[in-house]
Amino acid sequence: MKENKITNQPSNLHNQGISRRIYIYLIPLGVILLIAGIFIGRKLLPHRYVVSQKQILLSSEGKVPLLLDLIQNNYVDKLSADSIEEIALVNILRELDPHSEYLPPQQNQSEHEQLEGSFEGIGIRFNIMEDTVLIINVISGGPSEKAGVLPGDKIVKVNDTLFAGNGITNEKVFRKLKGKKGSTVHLGIKRHGVKELLDFQLKREKIPINSVDVAYMATPEIGYIKISRFGQETYFEFLDAVEKLQTEGMQKLVLDLRDNGGGYLRAAVNIVDEFLPEGELIVYMQGEQREKESFFASENNVLKDLSAVVLINSWSASASEIVAGALQDNDRATIIGRRSFGKGLVQEEFPLSDNSGIRLTVARYYTPSGRCIQKPYNKGVKQYELEVFARSSEGELIHADSTKFADSLKYTTRNGRIVYGGGGIMPDVFVPVDTLYYSPMLDQILKKSLLFKYGLNYADTHRERLKEMSDYQHIESYLDRDGMEHKFKKYITQNGIAFNAKDYKTSRKYILTRLKATIASNILDSEGFYPIIRSVDSDLQKAISVLNNSKEPKKQPEN
Repeated sequence: MKENKITNQPSNLHNQGISRRIYIYLIPLGVILLIAGIFIGRKLLPHRYVVSQKQILLSSEGKVPLLLDLIQNNYVDKLSADSIEEIALVNILRELDPHSEYLPPQQNQSEHEQLEGSFEGIGIRFNIMEDTVLIINVISGGPSEKAGVLPGDKIVKVNDTLFAGNGITNEKVFRKLKGKKGSTVHLGIKRHGVKELLDFQLKREKIPINSVDVAYMATPEIGYIKISRFGQETYFEFLDAVEKLQTEGMQKLVLDLRDNGGGYLRAAVNIVDEFLPEGELIVYMQGEQREKESFFASENNVLKDLSAVVLINSWSASASEIVAGALQDNDRATIIGRRSFGKGLVQEEFPLSDNSGIRLTVARYYTPSGRCIQKPYNKGVKQYELEVFARSSEGELIHADSTKFADSLKYTTRNGRIVYGGGGIMPDVFVPVDTLYYSPMLDQILKKSLLFKYGLNYADTHRERLKEMSDYQHIESYLDRDGMEHKFKKYITQNGIAFNAKDYKTSRKYILTRLKATIASNILDSEGFYPIIRSVDSDLQKAISVLNNSKEPKKQPEN
């Protein structure tokens, strides 16, 4: 059995992250050898079976290579060896479990960029508005900022070719603007108030991707940190965020892992380590071909005395569940929200020479109390993927007692509280999905994305005035004085929705808050959005209430 004491030295962490990539994500070596053998065998032994009495005699290689040969040599349509190969890889892995997967080169590169914390491009954040690429912000120090590209600029040409109109998608934008470091791209930019197009020749560079979306003080004592994924740089970003908030007076912390689908195991373990006394178990993992490997807290525990809450929801998965499960089982933090996704499988990456990769499930992970929170997948991948959506129709998102756990999956935390395995992390404090502001008119507004579209248009047309404001408070104050509410009411009817005064009264606070947050995000990014939206965020409001009242984790979930 391996035991790991976390050292958290930056150089070691980087080396571990690069040399051994273990994914805890929303994926036996024998499969890889099988696929390799298939195609080596096809090259070396093209005639390895004979027909006898109308039956094909099997060779020692088995049925899979035989099937591939039959397809290539007899199938009705022409197929390339590569296409057959990829079909085999995808389907073999998919039949093992829902998270083992084959990643073609382009997808593999994209996912690595997200986790490794950088990509090669021109350094902009954008949205698509009326079939045009609108630059929301430029990355500090990136090629676009250095060349003089500004927020509010619109990209209408790429490499002297029109790049606007129906059919523009985020994927197409990424393909055009990303590229190898040092390569160039020529942009034609339309700028507000300037008649002619502006030409920019940009040399692509390495651009950072942050996984800590925002860190701010939700109250004078309570800090808030949101992590969107667990990448190679997440732990260091987290420490920077903690240091920043501590200088601003943080005494308690809300760690938001909602909608965080996971990432690197090491990043999750390192963050938990900061909360626990030395020697406490964080997580262990084990598989048929992997001996038990345990991870224990080190002397790095700068947050061991800080009161903490962790927010989770149905899309908090894998690495997020490791963090929530470790802090819950050690009675170190209060978990608030709704039941997490339920992914307790560990994937390890096997890179292939064509830059594709195989992520293969090699182990299950277990929280300190011994529970594996992997939900069942014996009914097939499709049912597995749909399960999280079925929670709504079954009432689970509204009522805590709609979730049923078998007594055989019962475990206890360090202080004797009952917790369950087999289907995600059940929070200590349950918060139902907020329906306080719901109305039929709001439903139509959201379906047509009118809050987003109006906010984007408003920010674009008022950008010169708004960019003079350095924080979200000034933007909120300005929007309250500007008559934005009256203008949005007219915008609703202009877009085919009948205005209903009763519905608007019900939804007014949410509508105005969301509009302000959307507009502020187009000027200040996450530092504008999250501090404003918190007033209608029922999960966060509950977390603040729990921390203000210094409540410990409950014996059973509460409503």
